[in-house]
Amino acid sequence: MGSGKWEVTGPPGRGCGRPPGLPRGVLGQFRSAWCLAGLRWFRRFQAVTLTHLQSVASNYNVSYNVDVRFRSLAEESQAVAQAVNQSQAVVQGELVQLKAWVRKLQRRSRKIDTRLRALDLALGERSQQQARERKAHEAQGDALQDSLARLEGLVHSQGARLAALEGWLPVAHPGITALGPALIPAPTQPGLLGPSSLKLQRDRQELQVASEHRGPRQDSSAPPQGTREPPGSGSHRVLNGTATAPKDPPRQAWSPREPGEICGVGPTLIFPNASTKNVVFLSPSFVTALRAVSFCSWVRTASGRLGTLLSYATEDNDNKLVLHGRDSLLPGSIHFVIGDPAFRELPLQPLLDGQWHHICVIWTSTQGRYWLHVDRRLVATGSRFREGYEIPPGGSLVLGQEQDSVGGGFDSSEAFVGSMSGLAIWDRVLVPGEVANLAIGKEFPAGAILTLANAALAGGFVQRANCTCLERCP
Repeated sequence: MGSGKWEVTGPPGRGCGRPPGLPRGVLGQFRSAWCLAGLRWFRRFQAVTLTHLQSVASNYNVSYNVDVRFRSLAEESQAVAQAVNQSQAVVQGELVQLKAWVRKLQRRSRKIDTRLRALDLALGERSQQQARERKAHEAQGDALQDSLARLEGLVHSQGARLAALEGWLPVAHPGITALGPALIPAPTQPGLLGPSSLKLQRDRQELQVASEHRGPRQDSSAPPQGTREPPGSGSHRVLNGTATAPKDPPRQAWSPREPGEICGVGPTLIFPNASTKNVVFLSPSFVTALRAVSFCSWVRTASGRLGTLLSYATEDNDNKLVLHGRDSLLPGSIHFVIGDPAFRELPLQPLLDGQWHHICVIWTSTQGRYWLHVDRRLVATGSRFREGYEIPPGGSLVLGQEQDSVGGGFDSSEAFVGSMSGLAIWDRVLVPGEVANLAIGKEFPAGAILTLANAALAGGFVQRANCTCLERCP
């Protein structure tokens, strides 16, 4: 038997071995039983191992699915975050635009309020002035009527006295003969003039002097003494309170210029429509502060309104210098603005006929004087307009559009439609002779700081033409 230990020679089912000392006859049975037991054990172990492996695989699949789900959720959360960020950016952009529009509307509302207040103040002052003038006219009319009544009474009394003296004269002095309105001694008796005849001559002279002082009856509708009307054909000037004019000057039609062509005035800018893209910048703008400015140009409008000829804006005020017209204003009127909200309304009705006209707008801070010349004629003037004011440098100077912000904020209702030519700006006051010479093309005043040579087209449909004569421009 040996030591009593089995000798295993191989795995069950292939070489099961036998215990020592076992007879070989029993070896086949034992080997079969042993191999079957080993096979059952191996299969059970294989099943347990397979179940364990399946469990492990199942747990791995679950964990893998969980990881995939987590990754999917993370990607979805990132997509949602990106969408939220995009929506927030869009909302913020719209809020910025809305705030910009609100600020723009607030600025416009403030401008409209200030202009309305200025208009109310101007209307109030004008109504008060008209009331004062009406009272002055009434007082002058009453004074004239009283003077006329006293003068008529004096004339009647002098006439009665003269008639009595003429009736008494032939009786007292046969040598004196009454000849109508004058008393002349008879040539045959030159030395017979006595005290009574001398007194009669003095009475006659007094009557003639009273008749001359009476003069023609004045019209109470005439302007009061000391006022000044714009000079022109058929008007009169008032100097030191004394009017010199014909009794009733005839009214003449507006004559814009002498017959003939307008040639040699330089390039022409054509603004074909009211698009906000039709803008021209003058660069550089004002490089130094201005205490006086003269703006002159040939202008032809293509619509029933003037639009904006010139706009100068800075960061602190978008209406530092503006010649501004819009479709809501009275046709033919334009606002001359210096340092908003101060402005003066200028009459430019002659420009609405679609023909070329020459205009000059002049201002000086000395006493705030300003003048408007149209076709060499002074049509408006005044004082106390921005007296002592100074137009700052470094802003944006635009032709054809009105700026609500520096270089932008245009509105089609304020755009200019028409043509400009020969435009120039001076930093001094042009005298009437220079304005007249400029309008007839005789001489260009020296010292211009800006002309159309500084014009830069910013886009749109603005055209630049070089016409030999303005009448030949498109």
